[in-house]
Amino acid sequence: MEKIAIGFLGCGNIGCGVYKLLETYGAQIEANEGVSFEVRRILVRSLGKKRALPIPGHLLTDRAEEVIDDPQIAIVMEFMGGEEPASSYMIRALERGKTVVTANKMALASRWTQIVATAREHQSGLYYEASVCGAIPIIRAINDSLQANRITSVMGIINGTTNYILSRMSREGASYDEVLADAQRLGLAEPDPTADVGGYDAAYKLSILSTLAFHRHVPVNCVYREGITGVTPLDVQCGKEFGLTLKLLAVAKEENGVIQARVHPTFVPNAHPLASVSDAFNAVYVDGHACGEMMFYGRGAGDMPTASALVSDLIKAGKNKKHPLPAVCAEPCVMADDWSCVHFVRMLAKDEPGVLSYVSGKFAEHGVSIASMVQKGARDAQGCVQVIFLTHKASERAVRKALAEMDDEKVAQGSVIRVEGE
Repeated sequence: MEKIAIGFLGCGNIGCGVYKLLETYGAQIEANEGVSFEVRRILVRSLGKKRALPIPGHLLTDRAEEVIDDPQIAIVMEFMGGEEPASSYMIRALERGKTVVTANKMALASRWTQIVATAREHQSGLYYEASVCGAIPIIRAINDSLQANRITSVMGIINGTTNYILSRMSREGASYDEVLADAQRLGLAEPDPTADVGGYDAAYKLSILSTLAFHRHVPVNCVYREGITGVTPLDVQCGKEFGLTLKLLAVAKEENGVIQARVHPTFVPNAHPLASVSDAFNAVYVDGHACGEMMFYGRGAGDMPTASALVSDLIKAGKNKKHPLPAVCAEPCVMADDWSCVHFVRMLAKDEPGVLSYVSGKFAEHGVSIASMVQKGARDAQGCVQVIFLTHKASERAVRKALAEMDDEKVAQGSVIRVEGE
C-alpha cells in the first residue's frame, strides 16, 4: 500500500501527540482504514530543541517552504497556533492543492472566508474537527450527522480553563484570583490567561460553530464577548440559592434569519445537562427541529484529545477522493443587536423605605418584569444591603437602559448575569 506523505507545521505538545499516535497506531490504522501515512518533514522553530518525543533529526527543518512546497507532501498538518504565520502557511498549502488538517481556531475564525475560498478554488481538502472542543466530534456531527436538521440553537461550555475556575468557585466558595493561581500552577491556565478568562478562545470557537450550524458566516468580531474576571463568590453563591449554576457559556441562536452569537458568564438551572459539566470538561448542547435536544460531552482540550481529533481528520482526508467543504451561503448573515433572556441582577441598595419600589418601577418603565427578589445579609456601614433580582425574560437592551437610569445615590449595580436554559 502506498504511503501518503504528510508534513507538520510545528511540533509542540500537540504535534508530538500526533506523531506518537501515528507511530503507535499506524499499523492498526492501515489495517482498519486502508490508509497509510509517512511523516516526511516537520517545521520547527529550533532544530536543536529537546522535545517530548525522540523525533529523527532528518525530519526537522526550520524552513516552511520545505513542507509547503514539497510536491511529495499531500497533507499538511498545522500545529503552530495563532493567526500568523499559520494562516498564510495554510493558504499557501491550499493554493498548491494540498490538504490542510488543523486545530487552529484563531486562524480559522479570523480568516475563515479566505481560507475556505482558497480550498474551494483549488479543490483542496480542509479539515478542522480539532479546532473546537478537542476530541468531541461536534463539527463532524453538525456537518454530517445533523444535515437533515434546521439547528435553532447551540449552547456550549467550550473553554476548559474557565469551567475549571467556575467549578471550583462553586464547590469551595473560593475567589476568582485564588482559583486562577491554582489553575496556572497546574498548567490548566496560561501565564497570561487573557484568551481564556476574557472569553476570546470561546468566541473563536463559537464563530466556527455558529457558521456551520446556521450556514452563514458569523465573523468573530460579531460575537458578543464578556469574560469571567468580574465574577465574585457572592454571585456564584446567590445563583446557587436560586437553583442555578454559573458557566462561561457560548450561545448561538437563529430566529427568522437573524443570528445572535454571544459568550458571557451565564447561569443555567441545576436540572439542565450543562450544569453538571464540571472542571476542565467541555459540552455542546444542540437543538434541531428534527433531532430535538442533544448534548456532546468530553475532554475539550489537552494534547492527546486534540491529537486524537487531528488523526481522525487525517484518516478521513486520506480516504476521501473528493474533499467536502462547509455548506455556508455566500450572503452575509444578519446579526442581532439585542436579545431576550432571564437576567440575574445583583445590586447594593439603600436600606430605606421606597428604594425597592423605585427599582422595580424603573424596571417596569422599560418593560422589565421582576420574577423574584432576595435581600442578602445585614446593612453595611453606608446603610446599604445586597439585593438580588431575577427578571422574567426581558430584552438585554431594556435591562441595561433601566439600570443606567437608576439614581446612584439609591442603588449601585453589582452584577448582571444572563440566565439560559429555562
